[in-house]
Amino acid sequence: MPVSIPPRSVLITGARAPVALHLARLFHGAGWRVVLADTPASPLSAASSTCASYVRLPPPRFEPQRYGDAVEALVKREGIALVLPTCEEVFYLAAIWRERRPTAKLFAPDIDLLGRAHNKFDFIELCNDLGLAAPQTTLIKSRADLAAIRGSAPKLVFKPAWSRFASRVLLRPQPEQLDALAPTPQAPWVAQEFLEGEELSVYAIANGGRLQAFSLYRSVYRAGKGAGIYFVPVENGAAKAFVTRFAAGTGWTGQLSFDLIRRPDGTVLPLECNPRATSGLHFFRNPQAFAAAIAAGDGTVEPDVLRPQTVRLALWLYGLPAALRAGQISGFLRNLKDADELLDWPDDPAPKRAQWRALGEIVALALRHRISLQRASTRDIEWDGPDQSSM
Repeated sequence: MPVSIPPRSVLITGARAPVALHLARLFHGAGWRVVLADTPASPLSAASSTCASYVRLPPPRFEPQRYGDAVEALVKREGIALVLPTCEEVFYLAAIWRERRPTAKLFAPDIDLLGRAHNKFDFIELCNDLGLAAPQTTLIKSRADLAAIRGSAPKLVFKPAWSRFASRVLLRPQPEQLDALAPTPQAPWVAQEFLEGEELSVYAIANGGRLQAFSLYRSVYRAGKGAGIYFVPVENGAAKAFVTRFAAGTGWTGQLSFDLIRRPDGTVLPLECNPRATSGLHFFRNPQAFAAAIAAGDGTVEPDVLRPQTVRLALWLYGLPAALRAGQISGFLRNLKDADELLDWPDDPAPKRAQWRALGEIVALALRHRISLQRASTRDIEWDGPDQSSM
């Protein structure tokens, strides 16, 4: 009588994110048992038929010790073999793995490399160390530093060194706009030369410095100035060459994402790094190849989706108002028709319905704390430097 071998279990964190849902579907399709975890009560991915179990965790930003205890217990209890972070909880998890050494494999680099890639000044310095071309970037740690470059403000882009979703970015501001900034050594800013060109985004995975998956795309519509909500695949050899060299030079293992600028002369330069999952993941739909690349470091996997991808609810909320302001409603309707709903998946309709409940939870949080929806969606997992990473 044949012996039944139980499937291996993967823990996917950041269950609120569509990328977590996509990873759950890929790993479930490859025969893994999928456990999802996050802090909201009703995240999007928890409704998926691919989810064997959803575990609610303490908020890592506010209760790191309890978060570490809960993750460690969860890995033991569920027999987790592999942990896949998706959002900024990756920094807290990397700190747990350094200090507590759980038995599961964490698909992410060491906390020091993660932090260096995430910091918008340190990332540019890292590129320089690797011999990779990058825009001129200045670290600002005081009002004196700010005053020194005040006259050049209209030629620069200002942003916090620790930030996400283009939050608080000042694009070519007038000098007087800098008066409201208060940079400190603990909360520095950067000033980066403004570069004309087309902004592109990358999602990649690497194992031991070897690039195994690469997806390049542009965002047609965004939620405000930051996160994209409508993604079109793009091909560019210079962008892939940059990511290949960065992964090799750092020995990267994990998910890896970038914002790049393609200049009018065809050159591609990096703007910043997001050492986590981003929406380019949605262009991969081959479960076996993708799971094998992450879990075993086997082979390479190519994007197999060619049509634009979007979340239609987000597109209506953010894209339609932008199109109306720009007088581009016909283009909006055409783009709406051309794109696939990235939440759609064979035999898994529940997450599409669950997005309303998940959105309601975020709205309630935003109202309670008087913050934006975007800020409310990440408030409890944001990581703004090493002072937050102590368990």
